[in-house]
Amino acid sequence: MSAILVAENLTRTLPGEVPVTLVRDVSLSIDRGEFVVIKGPSGSGKSSLLYLLGLLDQPTSGTLTLEGEPTTDYDEDRLAAMRLAKLGFVFQFHFLLAEFSAFDNVRLPMRRLGRLPADRQRQRALQLLQDLGLAGHEHKRPSQLSGGQRQRVAIARALANDPPIILTDEPTGALDSKSSINVKDILKELVRSHDRTVIAVTHDDHFAAGADRQVEIIDGRLA
Repeated sequence: MSAILVAENLTRTLPGEVPVTLVRDVSLSIDRGEFVVIKGPSGSGKSSLLYLLGLLDQPTSGTLTLEGEPTTDYDEDRLAAMRLAKLGFVFQFHFLLAEFSAFDNVRLPMRRLGRLPADRQRQRALQLLQDLGLAGHEHKRPSQLSGGQRQRVAIARALANDPPIILTDEPTGALDSKSSINVKDILKELVRSHDRTVIAVTHDDHFAAGADRQVEIIDGRLA
């Protein structure tokens, strides 16, 4: 396997009268097609590290390379373009747009990227929803869907632009046990059959047990 994401000595410190370091000197290499879980106690820096790996935050020091491309000195416009094209995100709370249907929520990233013509966008959005067991629910709004269905729409949205990396932050934290297993199985299938890289923050030991590798972070450092 080849590394798709390489972090070297990543540190993120919030400035202030008493600076707070969220992530401290983290070096981590993640391979293409690998399912990696980040674990640790509450407040240990798990989500802060995920946000750095997902280009949602910039490190105070250190470097991050995505598919061989250094990203540390990119401005926000370039980072946003890279996130849209190469990264998909699934959070504990789905963050679907309430006024949009499931179909429109999934199509939105494709419209923003503009890589596909409108008819291909529609076809892909419908196919993703069907693949995730949501046929017949395409035109429902989030309020008309169950928690597990909403999270599957969020996964379809994360896959919309066919990114090589999916990052998830407690994706099963708000779900019942049956829906949690379903989401875990979907993410494992993305790795196994679609060569995606999945990086997940979780407290769920059952979810973590399905990963290729577990990484523990304590007080902002890799254990």
